Amino acid sequence: MPKPVLLEVKHLSKHYPLRRGIFFPSLIGYVKAVDDVSFHIFEGETFGLVGESGSGKTTVGRLVLNLVPPTIGELRFRGKDILKLPVSEMKMMRQHMQIIFQKPFASLNPRRTVRSILENSLKIFSIGTALEREKRVSELVELVGLNPDHLNRYPHEFSGGQRQRIGIARALAMNPKFIVLDEPVSALDVSVQAQILNLLKDLQAEFNLTYLFIANNLNVVGHLSHRVGVLYMGRIIETAPFDQLFSNPRHPHTKLLLKSVLTLKSRFENMEDLSFGERPDPLKLPGGCAYAGRCPGTEKECRDMRPDLIDCGGGHFVACHFADTGISGARAPEGIKGDGSVLGS
Repeated sequence: MPKPVLLEVKHLSKHYPLRRGIFFPSLIGYVKAVDDVSFHIFEGETFGLVGESGSGKTTVGRLVLNLVPPTIGELRFRGKDILKLPVSEMKMMRQHMQIIFQKPFASLNPRRTVRSILENSLKIFSIGTALEREKRVSELVELVGLNPDHLNRYPHEFSGGQRQRIGIARALAMNPKFIVLDEPVSALDVSVQAQILNLLKDLQAEFNLTYLFIANNLNVVGHLSHRVGVLYMGRIIETAPFDQLFSNPRHPHTKLLLKSVLTLKSRFENMEDLSFGERPDPLKLPGGCAYAGRCPGTEKECRDMRPDLIDCGGGHFVACHFADTGISGARAPEGIKGDGSVLGS
C-alpha cells in the first residue's frame, strides 16, 4: 500500500522586489529566489533538495514552513492549505512542522540553559505540568545522546556537534511529523557529520519522521534521502529516486554537482569538462533555459524556450529539451552505488 503524501508543494514562488534610491526608491526589478517550484513528500520519506549556493534552497525550506510568505503558490500539509489557515490554526500546525538550522550556535539563545531552551516550546503551547515538562526534557537529551547533567549548561559550553544535538532535541520536543533539515551538518567536522546523520536516520526510523533535507553536497544527501530534487536559479531542474540520480543523471548541472564530489576518484577524471560559462544575473535571467549559458549542449531552442519537467520514467523528471536524446551534458559516471556510500565504496 503506497504511503500517503504528507507535504505537497505546487507552483511555489518567492520574488523579492529590488528598488533603487533613498527618498523615492523606484522598482528596478525582481529577484526570483524561488520560481515555480513543485514537489511532494510522502509520509516517513526524506526528500533531498540540493543545489549550489544561491540556488534558493533555504528559501524553499522557509516557505514550506510558512516562515516566509510566498509570492504565489499552494502548500498543503496533510491535505490542508496552510497558507490559508488563520493565525490561531497556523500556530497549532507548527507543532507538527519544525526546523533544524545550519548553524547550531547561532540558532540557540546564548542566555538560556539547555533546560530552558528545550522547555520553551512546551511552555508556549501549555503542554503538561512543570514536572511533566521536566521529565520530557530529560527524555529529549538522552534521546539525542547527551547527558542529563548538561541541562544546566549554556550553549557556549558545548562543541559544535553537541550544540546540533540540542537543536535536534528542540525540534523533537513537540513530537513533530515533519522536519526541515537546513544543511544540518555543513558547519560540522566530517567525523561529527557522520554521527549527526546517523542520529537523524535512527530518529526517523523510530518516530516515522518526514524530512526535507537541504544541502549543497550530493554525497551528504545520499545518506538519508529516498528521492532528490536538484535546484538551479530558483527552479527544480531534475528530480529522481536517489539511486537513479546517481547512476543516470540527465541534466548537465546535476552531472556537474556529481563531479564536484567525486573528483577524488580516479575513474571520474576523464569526465568531460562541465564547468562552462558563468551563472546568469538573477535580475536578467534568460527567457529560455537558465542553464543555457553554461551547458555544452546548448541549442537555439534552449535559449528561446524554458523547458518544463518531463517524465523520463521510473519517477525521474528533468527540465531539459534534449534529456531523452542524451545530447545534454557529459556521460553519466559509471560504478556509482545508490546506497549512500559514494565516496566510501
